[in-house]
Amino acid sequence: MSMLDRKLYRDVIRLWAQVLAVALVMACGVMTIIIAIGSYRSLEETRSVFYDRYRFANLFVEANRAPLHLRDRIAAIEGVGGLELRIVEYVLLDMQGMAEPATGVAVSLPDEGQPSVNRLYIRSGRLPEPGRPQEAAVLESFAKAHRLTEGSRFSAVMNGRKQVLTVTGIVLSPEYIYTIGPGDMVPDPRRFGVFYMSRDALEGIFDMGDSFNNAVLMTLRGSQPESVKTALDGLLDPYGGRGAYLRKDQISHTFLDNELDELRSMAAIIPPIFLFVAAFLVNMILTRLITLEREQIGLLKALGFSETEVALHYIKLTVVIALIGVAIGFVAGNWTGREMTQLYARFFSFPFLIFRESFDLYAISAGICVAAAFVGAIRAIWSVVALPAAVAMLPPAPLRFRALFGRARGSVFVSQLTIMAFRQIIRAPVRSLLTSVGIAFSVALLVVSMFSADSVHYMVEEIFFRMERQDASLYFDRERPMAALDSVRQFPGVLRAEPFRALTVTLHAGHRSKDLTIFGVEEKTDLGRIMDADMRPMPPPPNGLLLIGRVADTLGVRVGDTVEVELVEKDHRRIVVPVTGISQSLVGIDAYMHIDALNRLVGDGRRISGARVSLDMLQKEALYAEIKKTPAIAFAMLIGLSRDRFRATIEQNIAMIQVVYTTLAVIVAFGLVYNSARIQLSERARELASLRVLGFTPAEVSNVLMTELAVVVFAAQPLGLLLGIGFSRLVIDGISSDLFRIPFVINSSTLAISSLVVLGASLMSALIVRRRIDRLDLVAVLKSRE
Repeated sequence: MSMLDRKLYRDVIRLWAQVLAVALVMACGVMTIIIAIGSYRSLEETRSVFYDRYRFANLFVEANRAPLHLRDRIAAIEGVGGLELRIVEYVLLDMQGMAEPATGVAVSLPDEGQPSVNRLYIRSGRLPEPGRPQEAAVLESFAKAHRLTEGSRFSAVMNGRKQVLTVTGIVLSPEYIYTIGPGDMVPDPRRFGVFYMSRDALEGIFDMGDSFNNAVLMTLRGSQPESVKTALDGLLDPYGGRGAYLRKDQISHTFLDNELDELRSMAAIIPPIFLFVAAFLVNMILTRLITLEREQIGLLKALGFSETEVALHYIKLTVVIALIGVAIGFVAGNWTGREMTQLYARFFSFPFLIFRESFDLYAISAGICVAAAFVGAIRAIWSVVALPAAVAMLPPAPLRFRALFGRARGSVFVSQLTIMAFRQIIRAPVRSLLTSVGIAFSVALLVVSMFSADSVHYMVEEIFFRMERQDASLYFDRERPMAALDSVRQFPGVLRAEPFRALTVTLHAGHRSKDLTIFGVEEKTDLGRIMDADMRPMPPPPNGLLLIGRVADTLGVRVGDTVEVELVEKDHRRIVVPVTGISQSLVGIDAYMHIDALNRLVGDGRRISGARVSLDMLQKEALYAEIKKTPAIAFAMLIGLSRDRFRATIEQNIAMIQVVYTTLAVIVAFGLVYNSARIQLSERARELASLRVLGFTPAEVSNVLMTELAVVVFAAQPLGLLLGIGFSRLVIDGISSDLFRIPFVINSSTLAISSLVVLGASLMSALIVRRRIDRLDLVAVLKSRE
């Protein structure tokens, strides 16, 4: 080992606490890069492979009832590379040991082999065989929730008849990676499941002989999906076609895309914060070390060591610090990434989902970390190269001081020790500012990690207690006369019932269009409220259309403008309707009309699609039993269970995220304050020791340093809170979509807790340094340097 390498070894041992503090901050940056990019790759690559191998469709369409002889005409559309015509129906499920009704989706399989599009991954067992109408293959998430295995049985109410089905296999599908039921906001596999049956079985049950009501297509590479979509709509319009939509609008794909967008945002925002702080800390340590080792550097150059060799010595120190951080980040990132992958596995139904540990991921994170360290060290290292030996061996020029306050007034209002603390801040304004900015980032991290709980709590209150106030929503198998509402009111436990009509339409405004559902409701609706821009209840207008703000912005219309309503479920007529109001919604992109106005628009009489009901919870089991034996009810949305599931799931995820980011924020604050205090102590040790000799108590001497740190830390709080609010807004804007809009809400308690956590971490690191001040060896510090 060369002499300079031995010095490097001693420096690392001597500065171990500061080196570790910097390395931990670097490790946080490495860890977040590994988590964000690794998790993103795991989801993206697994999805891509699953989609390709199992031929996931990129065009979907539904119809009322279309003949199978259209197959050849659809397949002949230019750009179509694969086609599957299916029967897909919502059904009620009666699961053993579960009082409430579950919702199921029955999907037909071809009589021979796998579907040509949306093929199934068979986890165990086999697919149903033709001629065996009681067989079904069940999606894995639903099977796990109910402990279904091959040979298990469950009941389904299909087209008014109760069928007992036998499970032949457990499967997964690229179409249902994110399996979410109607009205739910997070997956609930107990109450929503997908199962597959042979075509001949579903044809007989739903009277769909030689017909289909659902088609999925794959388009060829290089083709134009929009042109295929237009041609497909033209073929299916006479058969009640509801408008084809692309993969980007398919609900499972959309939720998965949103998660990938969130990971991309995290990779772009979070790691640079840690790497900026780490670069600053490296600069602080090396600048302080070079300042203290001026004479040693001069001697090394005088003894024949070249400028390159001396500079290389400090570069090695930088690399050692960075590599320690990289090593810690690798271990922590790998472990946390695996935990995150397990969390994703609970939501997304993949055949496998493994945290990706590719070499380039670790190389990229290590390279970025080392580069950040060099950016922080380059100025200090350059001062080593530029320092002539003769100048280095001279003591540094003494600093020039002047009165900070007027002499008389300063002695009255501010103690001399306090003036010493403020003078040091003014002497090194850039370092003080950067330290304060670094601490502000740790406050911002906490705000970003904690504000989501406030937003979600507000979201739950608005959706489930102010907007969707019903206990359940009952959807009929088809549109029924208004008299069906009287039957619902006779159900056991129903205290109140309000009708609604749901109609799938396409709104056109010039060259812009939007597919959505218009809900027709009564004027005095109270269970399903419509909210205005200030989230206050508003009635539907007697005529005209209420648009959600996001839809109005997409179409470029305002109150008083008109839109064309295309009745895609009917005969595709286009009717001009005025926009009479703008409403707000946190979930979905629905529009609203008075139910009488909507019925007049369609022109088929007074029809309803279902009813929202409030319940006597003491009779809920009797109601559930009644729903299960009522053929006219296609499915039931149980709002209370959806709310509880949503709240529990989100709180669990938020708790994990908050633990991770709180730990990271504490590490940043601790590392910054500790290193800043240690450097100040090294620079001012003789000054502080002199005060002790002059008779000041250890507490008074410590307060010089503590006051300086307190000013820097407290100055960081407002900036950190502002940065946190700004970063939180970026997060909200990044994850909002047509499916949902998370409100931007930050409670004052969240801001206070974020600030207090950082203040606590800063106080802890400052107290550790204070112990060193109290234990100063006055003789060793004050003796003249040899």
